[in-house]
Amino acid sequence: MKADMNTPTPLRIPGFIDLQVNGFAGVDFSDDALTEETFRHACHTLLARGTAAFLPTLITGGEPCLRRNLTLMVSVLKKDATLARHILGFHLEGPFISKEPGAVGAHDPAAVHAPDCAYFDRLNTWSEGHVRLLTLAAELPGAADLAHYAISRGVTVSCGHQLAGIDDLSRMAEAGVAALTHLGNGMPNLVHRHNNSLLVGLAEERLKILFIPDGHHLPRHVLKVFARAAGPDRLIATSDASPCAGLPPGTYNVLGNMAVLEPDGLLHNPEKQCLVGSSATLFDCMNVLHRLGLFTLEDLLRIGFHNPLDLIHVGSGEIPTCQYPLAFSPDTGFSL
Repeated sequence: MKADMNTPTPLRIPGFIDLQVNGFAGVDFSDDALTEETFRHACHTLLARGTAAFLPTLITGGEPCLRRNLTLMVSVLKKDATLARHILGFHLEGPFISKEPGAVGAHDPAAVHAPDCAYFDRLNTWSEGHVRLLTLAAELPGAADLAHYAISRGVTVSCGHQLAGIDDLSRMAEAGVAALTHLGNGMPNLVHRHNNSLLVGLAEERLKILFIPDGHHLPRHVLKVFARAAGPDRLIATSDASPCAGLPPGTYNVLGNMAVLEPDGLLHNPEKQCLVGSSATLFDCMNVLHRLGLFTLEDLLRIGFHNPLDLIHVGSGEIPTCQYPLAFSPDTGFSL
C-alpha cells in the first residue's frame, strides 16, 4: 500500500530548545512565593508540550528574591534526575538592563542594577554555576566589562532591554557577546527612524538573534524582515513563556503587572501598553514560523533546536530522548 504523504514524519530531534522560559502553568519562576513543588510541576508540564530542554529564566528582581529562587531551583535539580537532564542551566534576564520606559518592558525599574561583576559573582554562586545565559543592556557603563567577565566564567552573554546604538553593539561583540535577547521587543514604541536598537541589531552580523515568533510579539511583516535580513543561521526562536502560558484566557498578575490574556493568546498590560511575556510554548512558536512559508524544515530545526544549543555550547547528543517526540507534516506542521 502506498504511504499517505500527509502522514506526519517522525523527526530526528527530541523536541525544541527554549532559552527563555519565565514560568509556566501558573508558576512564576521570579516570584518570591515559588516553591520546589510548583517549580517542579511547571517544568515537568512544559516538557510534555514539545520542549525537550530549556533555561528557566529569572527576570530583574531584588537580590533577596534572586538568591532565594536560584538556590531553590538548584535544590530541585539535585533531587530530580529528570529535570537535571532537561534543564540546561538558568537564564538571568537582568538585573543589568536599562530602566528607561519601553526598554525596561515589564521589569521593575526599581530593581534594575548597574553592571557589577561582584554582584554577578554572587548570583552565579547562588546558582552553583548554573547560570548559562545573561541578558544585559549594551549601552550601560561597565556593560562590556561585565560581559567579558561573565564570558570568562563560561556564561553566554546576550544584549537586550536596551537603548543600544551601533557603537554599543560593536563594542559588545568585540567583548565576546554572542546574541540579542528578543530583538524587536523590550524597546520603546517610539524610536529614532534610523538609529534604534532593532535596526542596529539586525545590522550587527556578529550577533545571533533571539526572537519571539508567538504571533503577537512580532507581526508577520517583521518576521519576514528577520527571515530576509538574518536568515536561519542567525535566528534562534524563544517562547518568552510567562506564568500564564498554558492557562485559559483571563486577567492575571504577571511579573508584578495586571495582565490580560486574550482568547487569541495575546498577553498584555493595557495600562502600560506593553506585552507581558508570551502565553505560547516554543512548540506553538515553531508552528507560527512554519505557517509563514519562509523556512524549510531544515531551517526550522536550526532555528528551534541546533542554533540555541550552539549558542550556549551544548552538544545535541547531550539532550536526552524525550517521551513526547515530535513529528512533522508539510500541511499541518509540527505535532506530538
